[in-house]
Amino acid sequence: MTLASKSLEQPQCGNDFILEQKPMDIEERKAGNFWLFKWLFNWTSSSPIMLRAVEKKILSFLKTPYRGFFVDIGPAVGEADKIWTISMNTDSKEEPMVLLHGLGAGVALWVMNLDSFAKDRPVYAMDVLGFGRSSRPTFSNDALICEKQFVKSVEEWRRKMNINRMVLLGHSMGGFIASSYALSYPERVSHLILADPWGFPEKPADSNTSRQIPLWVRALAYALTPLNPLWALRAAGPFGQWIVQKTRPDITRKFASAVEDNTKLLPQYIHQCNAQTPSGESAFHAMMASFGWAKYPMEHRLKDLRVDIPITFIYGSRSWIDSSSGEKIKAQRVDSKVDIKMVNGAGHHVYADKPDIFNRYVNEACELYKAYATNLNVRDTTESDEEINDATLQVETQQKAEHKDQNSEHALSEGQHTEEVATDLKQQ
Repeated sequence: MTLASKSLEQPQCGNDFILEQKPMDIEERKAGNFWLFKWLFNWTSSSPIMLRAVEKKILSFLKTPYRGFFVDIGPAVGEADKIWTISMNTDSKEEPMVLLHGLGAGVALWVMNLDSFAKDRPVYAMDVLGFGRSSRPTFSNDALICEKQFVKSVEEWRRKMNINRMVLLGHSMGGFIASSYALSYPERVSHLILADPWGFPEKPADSNTSRQIPLWVRALAYALTPLNPLWALRAAGPFGQWIVQKTRPDITRKFASAVEDNTKLLPQYIHQCNAQTPSGESAFHAMMASFGWAKYPMEHRLKDLRVDIPITFIYGSRSWIDSSSGEKIKAQRVDSKVDIKMVNGAGHHVYADKPDIFNRYVNEACELYKAYATNLNVRDTTESDEEINDATLQVETQQKAEHKDQNSEHALSEGQHTEEVATDLKQQ
């Protein structure tokens, strides 16, 4: 494993502490020699140092110690690419979970999920190449080549981290990349968890001709199509954070329970993640047919994933993502394990809208994989949140385990005794 920096432990403060990075963990980026590039670079009021500082503040609210470092993946896309990574609970012998974020995001947006995920297993969250604090190389303009470049970066990262197999969780665009990776390297993925994944359904033939959309809106959308999705954030320069605060007040509300001073920290983090060179964003633009659809949708491709790899879809009931793709893939993979879970009241950012429910679904999916891999007979918890009763689930799982152990006379006699008592109670 090749790391660009090592981490040192800070003095403990209360119940929370982090593993601090040396100053070497900053990858400075040059603006170029042309005066206009320099002016634009300064106008954005952004820098790797500012991004590092705000990320550090957000992650300070974690209760589990973490380590941050760059992983040198070599010339995956650029000449010398590095992927910023945080890791937790790496001493655990359980199979690790690897997290891939969506468009315009970074590792800090998992702040409400990491403690729960890392309780029983190693967890790694990366800034996808081209985003956050990772390198920002120039991707191909060809959609398929660009997709494979993302896949290659994940595989090089896995190889340098010496991870044999992993539970791969991707949100939105990260779900698209995770799916493509699983198709390319199925032997490295034990379970694929897709949170409101982007790029799955086919683009409707009449998506751009709806009479309900005013002509001027369609004309404006057509004119802006050549531009990257978050171009306005960079055009606003130092006012980008203010724009995030005013246009997306819901973001600050999502993290209110976990991050103090979230009205400033979250908009600042999102601004800093996206005010720099839009490398990954340009790659996303190359892969999309329009913002809501991919040029090569995953809906008809994921059916070819190796049959022994379970897939778990987790959708927000109020999301703009079309969840019907999950149902279609489940129907196509009749010999495979495909679970679909809907989080009521959650939108596209399902991991932040309802973090407690999302975390439980993810952890249950991991336990389900372990049972599936060892051919154990356990309950498949795919019901909606209102239909699940934790106490009932625990009792039923225990009863099934007792009834399955037919080779144990003691277990059998206990089961018979339980049935006799139940019969007596009914008679009374």
